[in-house]
Amino acid sequence: MTATPVTGLRVALFATCFNDAMFPGTPQAVVRLLRRLGVEVEFPREQTCCGQPFTNTGYAREAAPAVRVFARTFGDYDAIVAPSGSCVGSVRHQHAEVARHVGDAGLEREVTALAPRVHELSEFLVDVLGVTDVGAYFPHRVTYHPTCHSLRMLRVADKPLQLLRAVRGIDLVDLPDADQCCGFGGTFAVKNADTSVAMGGDKARHVRSTGAEVLVAGDNSCLTHVGGLLSRSRSGVRTLHLAQILASTEENPA
Repeated sequence: MTATPVTGLRVALFATCFNDAMFPGTPQAVVRLLRRLGVEVEFPREQTCCGQPFTNTGYAREAAPAVRVFARTFGDYDAIVAPSGSCVGSVRHQHAEVARHVGDAGLEREVTALAPRVHELSEFLVDVLGVTDVGAYFPHRVTYHPTCHSLRMLRVADKPLQLLRAVRGIDLVDLPDADQCCGFGGTFAVKNADTSVAMGGDKARHVRSTGAEVLVAGDNSCLTHVGGLLSRSRSGVRTLHLAQILASTEENPA
């Protein structure tokens, strides 16, 4: 377990509002993991929502204040890491569009310069630190769901799987039709509930077919959706964020 030296590199944790409000154990796991790898990470208390709920539903002007806060809060850091492909996708692909929409050229320059420094967790570990074996131990049967934003917007490819394959004790099994959307999609799940549940039902059925004990993904939003359906069917399958498995050790099991 080795990581590229990061002496002098200022790293910030972008926890995301969804995790902060509902799954604080996930950003806490990120901190434990990074510290184990020798990375000191800061948590700027001024951080808020990235604005994605507004941008995804067509309210770019309303998203602008959140984009300004993000740029102001994280602008001085060398790297920003977040346990969410969805939120990182929003920062890298939507913030500049929001700035252009409201005619703020200065903000557009700021977010364009900042975007390449914002990393989803698996990207940060593999691409920035150059590590795939993080020293994790997780002796359970696990299947992995690649979330839409991480797969299609960020194109993290198999980075999460590289990290999972290096976990000691894990029994990692393929998920059928893994690249198919789970049906959450943020406000899509509210506005198109029947379609969302049908898509989630397909995903839950595929998860059950693997015999996995744990469903893992890089976004807790998707895990909430599929996990709810798995719970209602009394499948016995629990959900964990990728960070929680990678932070797990024999001394500190997830």
